[in-house]
This record gives sequence, C-alpha cells and structure tokens, in this order.
Amino acid sequence: MKKIATVFILAFIFNLIWENFHSYLYAHYQGGEITQLVLIRASLFDALFITLLSLPFIFIKYFNRRLWLALIIGLVFAIALERYTLATGRWAYNDLMPIIPIIKTGLTPTFQLGLLSLMIYKILKIDKK
Repeated sequence: MKKIATVFILAFIFNLIWENFHSYLYAHYQGGEITQLVLIRASLFDALFITLLSLPFIFIKYFNRRLWLALIIGLVFAIALERYTLATGRWAYNDLMPIIPIIKTGLTPTFQLGLLSLMIYKILKIDKK
C-alpha cells in the first residue's frame, strides 16, 4: 500500500510540474483561462491514471518484468485522450505546440503519461521485488 501511495504522490508532483511547463503551449481550457486550479485538477487526473496503471506492474510478475509496457499504454491512452479533448473543444493548442503529424496531437501531452509512468516506476524500482 505504501508503494501505491508513493506512486500517487510522485505522479502528482511530476505531473504538476509538467502541466505548469507545457500549459504555455495551450490556447485555452474549455474556452477560458488555464488557471492553477485547472492544472492541479489535470495533475490529479494524471496521477490517478498513473497509479491505477501501476497496479498490474506492482502485483503481476508478467508486467513487473516489462515496465516498458507502461510507456506504450500511457502513450496510447494519451493519444486517445488528446484526440477526444481536441475534437470536443475541451482545450486547444496554440501555435507553439509541436504537433505530431500523423496522429495530430501535441508532442508534450502525447508523451506525458507514458514517460512519467515509466520514470516513476523505475525510480521506485517496481521491476525489483
């Protein structure tokens, strides 16, 4: 239980830092300003996702030995999330956001969940029981 709580805390902190840095690449959130409250809520969502994703990596040996799958799962989820939120106008990128041509999502949000998941799991040595 301690490891799961630590995953959540690290995921929240790392995502809050990430959200603050790449928030300048967005034009708006639901047509309004991107406030610190918006960034905290996004960081909580991301931390919850990374924590839930960590469960099979912590408890199932197959996943435990394949942490790279966290990068792939996080990437796929982020692409789906970005495409949905862009299509529904929940947020929009400004001209500074680098766009990945084929999938038409922003570079920083596309890699955020997978990269931070893998980084946190490696820091906590989830692959070592």
